[in-house]
Amino acid sequence: MSARSNKMNNGSTHELRFTETNSADDSAGKTWGLEGNLFWFIVGGAFASVVMLLLLFSVSHWPLLSALVPSLAPIGLALLYVLAFRQGKPAGYDTDLFELWLKGRGFGPEIPGVGARSTSDDHV
Repeated sequence: MSARSNKMNNGSTHELRFTETNSADDSAGKTWGLEGNLFWFIVGGAFASVVMLLLLFSVSHWPLLSALVPSLAPIGLALLYVLAFRQGKPAGYDTDLFELWLKGRGFGPEIPGVGARSTSDDHV
């Protein structure tokens, strides 16, 4: 009996350890080639375009082609936003960029030579 228990102890030291990792949680996945949940912006733009087309064509009695042109604006804006500001960019890129455009640069100490414009008085 002691030989058998000794053999079991030796065998258990060579087993692989199972360790849980969260490596699969790093990716939000892809849908239609878009990262994470970005496809919902496209779905929302498409929905708004269809609603606008129906309102212009059916309710306002616009000709179909005349109603189609302005109704493409919502999906066009959604595609522009997703592809230009979200797809392949770091998290918060869009909000940081819009904040920079609206409020300008933040305040803080200026680093000499960085972003400063030289005038003719600076040259000797």
